[in-house]
Amino acid sequence: MDKALIAMSGGVDSSVAAFLTKNQGLSCIGCTMKLYSNADIGLEHGRTCCTLEDVEDARSIAYRLGMPYYVFNFTRDFQEQVVSRFVQAYEMGMTPNPCIECNRCMKFEKLYHRAMVLGCRYLVTGHYARIEYDGSRYLLKKAVDPGKDQSYVLYSMTQEQLAHTLFPLGELRKAQVRKLAAENGFCNAEKADSQDICFVPDGDYAGFIERYRGKPSPEGDFLDTAGAVIGRHRGIVHYTVGQRRGLGLSFGKPMYVKSIDAGNNTVTLGENRELYSSTVTAENFHWISGSIPDKPLRCKAKIRYRQPEQDAVAVPFGDGSVRILFDKPQRAPTPGQAAVLYAGDIVLGGGTIRTETKS
Repeated sequence: MDKALIAMSGGVDSSVAAFLTKNQGLSCIGCTMKLYSNADIGLEHGRTCCTLEDVEDARSIAYRLGMPYYVFNFTRDFQEQVVSRFVQAYEMGMTPNPCIECNRCMKFEKLYHRAMVLGCRYLVTGHYARIEYDGSRYLLKKAVDPGKDQSYVLYSMTQEQLAHTLFPLGELRKAQVRKLAAENGFCNAEKADSQDICFVPDGDYAGFIERYRGKPSPEGDFLDTAGAVIGRHRGIVHYTVGQRRGLGLSFGKPMYVKSIDAGNNTVTLGENRELYSSTVTAENFHWISGSIPDKPLRCKAKIRYRQPEQDAVAVPFGDGSVRILFDKPQRAPTPGQAAVLYAGDIVLGGGTIRTETKS
């Protein structure tokens, strides 16, 4: 009988994923990754994931399903691979998506390897996405529920990982998942979904970074698009491209963060019309098929998680970067975010936005 290691966060999604996998007749092992404690992220109290309550909820569901259950301590790896990179990216003037790094480095590297060591054929998670085999390669596809689709944050998956991963929720809608949980008496059937960035539960990224570093981000100059100084900022970690609120200045017209220069510690502001660009370059691009197209590719692309895909042409380069030429200018392409390419429901790959070119 094939074995499966199931990542269980204590939430309803991973619990139903465990239930569905068990019903497939696989020999299942439940586990929770301990990634941090509240003290690690500078909080004495507060609702985050990785709490004792979450562990107990996951344990309860695993035992209810007759599965052995373990907690794996990956706190050091999480600090090095996710939290530290998050902080460093903000200090470089970028706006990272740590969920992508957590999937890449934690779930589908550390936990995936643990599953293989335990003799499991599959790693199972509660992600809303689908995996299909077309006869020659594995495809990562969007979930049936467009409101819950998480394929954007999974673009780094390899062919080997896709071959040994199950996403049982990919064909379901969230309402169906909660219904299954309720019908089976799961204690977390109505449990609220976790935060997107689990280690910053209050959403104050700048405050988290300053607590993490133990010092405030240094102040610097606001510039206009001509390079003239128009005020002082509180530290670049307080800002992201496209931001309007929280600038602390009044200009008589709406002004937005256009770019951040970490080397010179400056933040350039501009009008909304100045935020649009038709060209985005993504570096360290990962093609899920394992092969790089040898010519420009007509596709759809998205440059942030909740954005609908936009028509574009992708031009691969030999240095591992991809230039994306959008049919219509896109607002505020943000360095550090991911640019992900799609062909219909299929995820082609993705990379990290490096620069933007006004056109």
